[in-house]
Amino acid sequence: MYDPTVARLTYRGLLGRRRALILGALPALLIVISVIVRALTGADDQVAHDVLGGFALATMVPIIGVIAGTGAIGPEIDDGSVVYLLAKPVKRPTIIVTKLIVAIAVTMAFSALPTFAAGLILNGNGQQIAVAYTVAALVASIAYAALFLLFGTVSRHAVVFGLVYALVWEALFGSLVSGARTLSVQQWALAVAHKVSDSPLVTSDVGLPTATVLLIVLTLAATWYAGQKLRTLTLAGEE
Repeated sequence: MYDPTVARLTYRGLLGRRRALILGALPALLIVISVIVRALTGADDQVAHDVLGGFALATMVPIIGVIAGTGAIGPEIDDGSVVYLLAKPVKRPTIIVTKLIVAIAVTMAFSALPTFAAGLILNGNGQQIAVAYTVAALVASIAYAALFLLFGTVSRHAVVFGLVYALVWEALFGSLVSGARTLSVQQWALAVAHKVSDSPLVTSDVGLPTATVLLIVLTLAATWYAGQKLRTLTLAGEE
């Protein structure tokens, strides 16, 4: 279920000079903000929670997930080069799973590591806040990568749909409508973070068992459906 050649080509596409700069912009901004905030306020658990929860997990992680998830396959579908990939003797599920693994790895590297570094800067991991949000970023990276890879497979406007979900559904509706939080990757990840952290500041509107089930279901369902859509693309190309 993993093809090294497909992985290498996907990494090359995702980590090209321009895309790497885009991927690195938000983590760099997070670190800069953390340094400035620490210098101004000192070590403060509430501030660490606000920065890591309000910027790192709520904004940085999903946007990086959009870039990595849709970028793993979307450009190949847009420019038609996916036809050459599908012509290779590689099973379609293997292509999707390989691209998902690459998207997850890139999302984790550009989101979880900066989140942990920012947490150490902000409060030295007091009450396990840095570790909790790092774990949340890792968990969210898996679900976001799967969801946005699916978007990249089914639509030419995947980036727009991804940003709408991340910034409108989760950030806007999630803050205004309590029921919307149940269908929020961010809240599912926070449920895991709540289990890890010693701080009462890290909370979630979704229980851990429910969050775990939903994370697994979303990841598996999105991966499976992306594989099915890739089969449809193959048939369309052959016709």
